[in-house]
Amino acid sequence: MLISIVYDSGYGRTARQAAAVAEGVRQVPGADVKVIAVADGSIPWDRLEASDAIIFGSPTYNGTLSARLKQFMEETTGPVWRELKWRNKLAAGFTTSGANNGDKLNTLVSMALFAAQHGMIWVGLDLLPGEGDDALNRHGSWIGAMATSLQGEDPETAMVAGDLKTASYLGKRVAELAGRLAGK
Repeated sequence: MLISIVYDSGYGRTARQAAAVAEGVRQVPGADVKVIAVADGSIPWDRLEASDAIIFGSPTYNGTLSARLKQFMEETTGPVWRELKWRNKLAAGFTTSGANNGDKLNTLVSMALFAAQHGMIWVGLDLLPGEGDDALNRHGSWIGAMATSLQGEDPETAMVAGDLKTASYLGKRVAELAGRLAGK
C-alpha cells in the first residue's frame, strides 16, 4: 500500500508537519510512505499514479496555498488530469500558518477542490475539537489537519505538540482507510 505526501514548506514548519503525517502512516502495517517536497524539483509522476493515497500539504500564505504547491497542481493537467489517473485515490490535506486562524480553512478547501477535480476521495478528520496545546484537533477542523507555528522560531520549536499529533493522526487515518479499501 503506497501513500505519498506532496508538500511545500517555506521555512521548515510545514516540512515538520509532513514528517508527522509520515510518522502516522508508518504506524499502519503494510504502509509504504514517500514524502515529496515540491521545492526539490522533479515530481515522481509514476509514484503518484501508483499511490493508493496522496496527502497534500502547504503553508497558508495570505489565506491560500503556497505558489509552489499551486504550480504543482497546475502541472498535473497534462500528466494526470486529462486521463483522470488519480480517480478513486484517497486524498487529504494539512496546512500551517503563523496565526491561530490565518485563513487555513481556505487552503484546505483549495486542496479538497483540487482532489475533487481529479476524482479523488477526500478524507477529513474524525476528531472532536480538543482544548489546550497538547490536544488533538485543537483547531476544530474536520476537513484536514491545521497547525499554528510560532513565527521567528526554529521549526523544531515553532510547532505546537497537539498540532503535530493531529498531523500524525491524519496520516494514520488515511493509511488505515487505504488498507480497508484494498481489503487489507
